[in-house]
Order: sequence, then C-alpha cells, then structure tokens
Amino acid sequence: MNANTPTFHDTGTLPEVDGQWLRPSSDHPAEPRWGHPDGLQVGLSPTPGPRGLLRLFTPYLDHPRERLLNFVAVEPVVSGQSARGFSELEPSQLDGLPGKRFWSADSLGHAEPSDPQWPARGVVEEVDGVEHLTVWVHSERFENGAEVSVRVRFRADRPHEVSLAAFRRPGSAELQHCVLTATMGNFARLRELHLRDRVVTPAELWPGFERTDFAEHGRFGVEELQRSPDGGVVVAATPDERAPHEAVAAEGTATHWSYVGRRAVQGWRVPQPSPQLEVLVNGRWAYWASESPIPGGVSYENFEILEPFTEGQEFIYWAEPIDERDFTW
Repeated sequence: MNANTPTFHDTGTLPEVDGQWLRPSSDHPAEPRWGHPDGLQVGLSPTPGPRGLLRLFTPYLDHPRERLLNFVAVEPVVSGQSARGFSELEPSQLDGLPGKRFWSADSLGHAEPSDPQWPARGVVEEVDGVEHLTVWVHSERFENGAEVSVRVRFRADRPHEVSLAAFRRPGSAELQHCVLTATMGNFARLRELHLRDRVVTPAELWPGFERTDFAEHGRFGVEELQRSPDGGVVVAATPDERAPHEAVAAEGTATHWSYVGRRAVQGWRVPQPSPQLEVLVNGRWAYWASESPIPGGVSYENFEILEPFTEGQEFIYWAEPIDERDFTW
C-alpha cells in the first residue's frame, strides 16, 4: 500500500505523508495527528487517551502505532489566584463530558469550536532556511476564565522535538502562568532528573513515600539547570532501569502501563528563560487512578516548566533514545 493511501479506523482516516511531514487527511473524519513520519508526532483525541491532552507519539522508540510516550496537559493560572485550571480533569462546558475539548486550526484567529475529526492540516513554511510545520490547538474556556491556545511547531531538521507555546485569546482572564506539563512520566518510570551538576531521584525528594496520591512538587530554579548551546536552559529525565520493558508489574496492574520499546531520555528546553523559571516534578508510588504499585518504587509523573506567563514563550519538548555508549543530549 502506498504511504499516502488513506486507511480508515476508529479515530478517522489515517494521516498522510506529505513531503517531509505527517499531516491529517483531507478525507473526513480524519485522525488529528501531525509531525514527522518517522519522528515525534502530536495527536489529539480521539487518538488514545483522555480528552484535554496533547498526545506525544514516538514511533522511533519502537512503539506500536497506537502507543504514546507521554501526554501534555494545559494548566492555566489566572492572575491573583494560585489554583490551576486542568484541561484533563475539568468537565467540558460544551458537552458535559470529562476533559476540555481541544480542536485544531491553521491560525490563532480561527478559534471557533470545531469537530476534532475535521482537523486542520497545518501550515508548512520555511523559516531561516528550515522547513517548519505549524498547527494551532485551541481549548474551550476553563472554569477559571482562561481561554488559551497552544501553537504546535515542528522543525524538519529536528525530528525528535516539538515546540509548544501558549497564547491568551481575546476574552480570556489575565494569566499569571500557563503550565504545559508532561503528565505521564510513570509510563517510562522516570527516576533521574538531570540538573546542571547533579542527578536528583524521587527517593531523595520523598523518602518513604507510599501513598496513592501525588507527592508534593520538587522545585528547581533556573540557576540549577544546564545551559543549552543556544543560551537557553535544558532539563532531562531518564529511567533508572537498563531494560524498563522487562519490569514485572504487580498483579492487577492495567496492561497499558507496561513499558514497551527503547529506553529514552525526555526533556524540556527553553531558548529564552526568565530569571523566575523553575522546573517542577511530582511523583507517584502507585499508577494513576489505581492502587497498583509502580515497579521499583516512586517515579516522577508530572515534569514541567513554571514561568510567569509570556505570550508565545517557547517550551521545547524532546525525546531521544538512550545510547549507553554516548549518553548526551
């Protein structure tokens, strides 16, 4: 079968390979998924997982097509408040179902709610001699009054990363933060947080923690982070197991928590960090929404950057296979 031949399944007609890019089919209903054909890809519901989350697919880690590595949630904080909005957990004001409804468009200005299975194809353009693919993901209004959109942008020369940037839409409450948080570190059992001059583990942050809720956040300031070649900051997290796919889960653990594929490092890079930037991690002893203990003990779950809200601030998520002979990023 030709790579560009659409195939229909329960999330819609499969995406098409178009030049250097994977883009949604124009044959609707279509699966909302964008990115690199053999690299990192971003999807929306109804691809696997709860609503209100960006899906991060990494087929180059030898994952099956429907298996994703992580999710990204959108969690805005309104000025003068401390509580976050939760894109995954808040009920929709459009249909009453769990999770905020996300939909896609080719620009920030086209934010009217639309059917997620009639996705935008994204805009291909050349920037500084490098081809980019950009799509906008809009969210419905949060209970705290925030109305935000996320620009999702891929570079042709960096197939294992994606740039995410939050924008405040007209009519939104003023924002203090808009956290884009990677929410599923427990799948890969991330236990090593790589800072500028040390590696921090959950056992150090939360000794003896064995509850089924979240451990409190560990927080690390910008001065504790590594610098990237472009002058920004970078932080990475890795599993502490040589072969995470061989771990034996407790009886009754849901099968979707069983890690498959290659061992990988996940990270965030911020090209223009503010002095107030912090990295936050929390941890879990049991898998989400269960009492099933995580093999090997507590691991990091949410892995995020916290900064004062700046329109269009770029947060780059990346994931690379770990080569034990040359562990660099």
